[in-house]
Amino acid sequence: MPAVPPTYPRLSPLETGVRGRCPRCGEGHLFNGFLTLAPRCEVCGLDYSFADPADGPAFFVITFGCLPSIIFAIWLETAYQAPYWVHLFTTLPLLLLTCIPPLRPLKGWLVASQYFYKAEEGRLVKPGE
Repeated sequence: MPAVPPTYPRLSPLETGVRGRCPRCGEGHLFNGFLTLAPRCEVCGLDYSFADPADGPAFFVITFGCLPSIIFAIWLETAYQAPYWVHLFTTLPLLLLTCIPPLRPLKGWLVASQYFYKAEEGRLVKPGE
């Protein structure tokens, strides 16, 4: 009698991705380091080679994190002509806090979404296929 492969529930990509968990079982770790994807899930064995978020996390962080921080820096400079040391203690921490922490949850969410929606690399379809 052949072994029946285990079935997994469809987990929310937002919940599993933000927590950095496996998109199939929700238990294993998605990352080896801060942003390095693990080769596979240590619990269910899902191979993460399908995942390629590319520059997606960086784009979202730059658009929604860095841009408001830079606008704040420009406003601070034009409104108060702040010296550089003021920018060092206000703008730099704001920039770091709005750019670095969201990278990992965003990358996890994008990888989990690729698994959930079965996203694949685009390819040309030849006539007759």
